[in-house]
Amino acid sequence: MTETPAPEAIRLEHIVKRFGAITALRDVSLHLKQGEVLGLVGDNGAGKSTLIKIITGFIQPDGGRILVNGQEVRLRSVTQARSLGIETVYQDLALVNELTVYHNMFLKRERVLGFLPLLDNRTMKAQAEEYLRSMRVNIPSIDATVAKLSGGQRQAIAIARAVYSNAKILLLDEPLAAMGAKEGSLIMDLIRRLKQRGDVSIIMIAHNYAQVLEICDRVNLLQHGTIVLDKPASPELMDELTELVMREYRIGAAGS
Repeated sequence: MTETPAPEAIRLEHIVKRFGAITALRDVSLHLKQGEVLGLVGDNGAGKSTLIKIITGFIQPDGGRILVNGQEVRLRSVTQARSLGIETVYQDLALVNELTVYHNMFLKRERVLGFLPLLDNRTMKAQAEEYLRSMRVNIPSIDATVAKLSGGQRQAIAIARAVYSNAKILLLDEPLAAMGAKEGSLIMDLIRRLKQRGDVSIIMIAHNYAQVLEICDRVNLLQHGTIVLDKPASPELMDELTELVMREYRIGAAGS
């Protein structure tokens, strides 16, 4: 018997985006299956940030179409994208260092006591502890301020917050950037656990090919505003990725 392929969480077809005379995305087609982890790699200026902003509804494409769960949608705002289960964890995390872990977990969606304008700290604390425990995120205390945590712990809190905001499609923007081996391992383990759960589809933007090939199911390489490679992750793919990137450097050096 042939195995039924997993349905798609999101599909982009022939996406184009221009900024004046500059074409940031030329003809991007990308798909993400439900429960899949897709690695999106490419040099600075390749168009990764623009593509992520389109998926999150921050900017709108000039051409092409987007389908979420098989239905064509027009993502006109970040709020609309979030209503469809699309969440992003950016490199700067958008955490407030002076607030506690549990207040950060409920930032901009705070629980209040009935109709009173008072925070329900007890409920937020209990739910934050439950969320972090279920994802096996270890922190010194739920009452600790985020400023006192390591980079890996802060990243884990930002990812957990996105997941428990009902994320179905999670975009991770350089989640391992500027982290040491121990902190990077913490985030890699967290992504593995999300992958095992199967209820969140992930696009991971990264520069480190080794990390991408270790954790992702499939890899897309973005160059000059278009996807030039879409293949299952494997150790052998490292050489092909490196060759494609080096070829770009050689062409660029020859033309300069």
